Amino acid sequence: MMKTPSICSLLFAFLVIFLCSSAVSSDGHDDFLQCMSLQSNNHTSISNIVYTPNNTSYSSILNFSIQNLRFTSETTPKPLVIVTPVHESQIQPVIYCAKENGMQIRVRSGGHDYEGLSYASEVPFVILDLFNLREISVDAENKTAWVQAGSTIGELYYRIAEKSQTLGFPAGVCPTVGTGGHFSGGGYGALLRKYGLAADNIIDARIVDVNGRILDRISMGEDLFWAIRGGGGASFGVILAWKIQLVDVPEKVTVFTIDKTLDQNATNIVHRWQYIAHKFDEDLFIRILIRRVNSSEDSKRTIQATFQSQFLGGVNRLLPLMQRSFPELGLRREDCTEMSWIESILYFAGFPIESRDVLLNRTQPNVRYFKAKSDYVQKPISKNGLEGIWKLFFEEEAEEAEMILSPYGGRMDEISESAIPFPHRAGNLYKIQHLVYWEEEEVEATQNYINWIRKLYSYMAPYVSRFPRAAYINYRDLDIGVNNNDNTSYAQASIWGIKYFKNNFNRLVQVKTKVDPANFFRNEQSIPPLNSW
Repeated sequence: MMKTPSICSLLFAFLVIFLCSSAVSSDGHDDFLQCMSLQSNNHTSISNIVYTPNNTSYSSILNFSIQNLRFTSETTPKPLVIVTPVHESQIQPVIYCAKENGMQIRVRSGGHDYEGLSYASEVPFVILDLFNLREISVDAENKTAWVQAGSTIGELYYRIAEKSQTLGFPAGVCPTVGTGGHFSGGGYGALLRKYGLAADNIIDARIVDVNGRILDRISMGEDLFWAIRGGGGASFGVILAWKIQLVDVPEKVTVFTIDKTLDQNATNIVHRWQYIAHKFDEDLFIRILIRRVNSSEDSKRTIQATFQSQFLGGVNRLLPLMQRSFPELGLRREDCTEMSWIESILYFAGFPIESRDVLLNRTQPNVRYFKAKSDYVQKPISKNGLEGIWKLFFEEEAEEAEMILSPYGGRMDEISESAIPFPHRAGNLYKIQHLVYWEEEEVEATQNYINWIRKLYSYMAPYVSRFPRAAYINYRDLDIGVNNNDNTSYAQASIWGIKYFKNNFNRLVQVKTKVDPANFFRNEQSIPPLNSW
């Protein structure tokens, strides 16, 4: 319920509005700011968490969490207001006032949305930036943790390691990714073959719904709790926090990275990996990164396949296992390093394993322009098919392109397609993330790189999943379909929705219809209610 303000609070509210927005009245945010001041319990705090284009800190707050330079140009739509709550109670007025003033809300946790949907919109909008809400409470005895949605997964890993060297969590490799979006889209890393996704290990949550109610698992009900674990939380409300089930990890894990170029039989080894990586012991995760490099011998360009692994055990157990299951790679003892699980997080992220404090950094050291796509492979790609990929990687635009092949199997095969909205389970050998990076700012250059990755995506069509050609919601790709700005039909949303969620899309629509029938929480790829036509 929204409070009726007193005369004194009204007068103070106008002072706050003046401080926040100066004399600008044509930008459309004045009414929103006035509403925020009137509906908030503590009017003094509003001026400390609200930023408009008149604030000197506006640009730095906006750009702080942008992880893709494609969305930093002058032509990228900017928010009328940015709100950075420090208490959960400051979120409810944002929802109320955005509804009252016809503004959309874009919720940002870590800023890693691949298409910038957490901080850009073509219609008037406010950014609700959760970076101040990052409290993490780890209960090592019961192997659980509460994680506020503004926390990064790096911060989570750090806090777990503070309490235990034998507990971990199966989330992503990049430590600056926010838990709010990462978990709500699924979330995976090197533990997925052992423990599944991050979303598979969520046991409770807190969310603010469209009516401003703060709900937990019991009060939201099992349908909504199901939907936000893999269906994208931004369609249903504002995720406040997750309660997660921590998982057991050994005191020592073993890692290795082995590079193979075309001259070193990379094509045959990658081809072989496709047949066996999903069948490995579930303690063994070996992913492949495909890139173009210069040959060490003659500086000519070649293709390099990097085999990067985490094994939940010691090297003495790993070596015979690899000799039996993947002798083609030629793993030697000197290739392997034993370390703690938290050190392996740093290793996979490309940091020195002694530099644990880097996990607390919220910004990436090297933010670039990029475009990404995703695929699922259900039958091994032929050697000829792989060689066609290599040819595309020799093109000019592929200088900083890569493909990341992540094996499935293990626990991923055991969880039902409908257990949570993320449907990509048994039958998938591995997932591909297609990426192209570039440095040039020019629009023409950007289009050239995007055209290249679209060409690669087109080439891959015969080799990947079909009917639908599946995709991963956390590797957001607007090329596969978008909603209208105002409203969208079920049929239109199905074009992209079936690719992300397969048959689970229908249940997501039913949940959306129940909890947000007016479609307030929406974006270019949000779940529509059934009454949207």
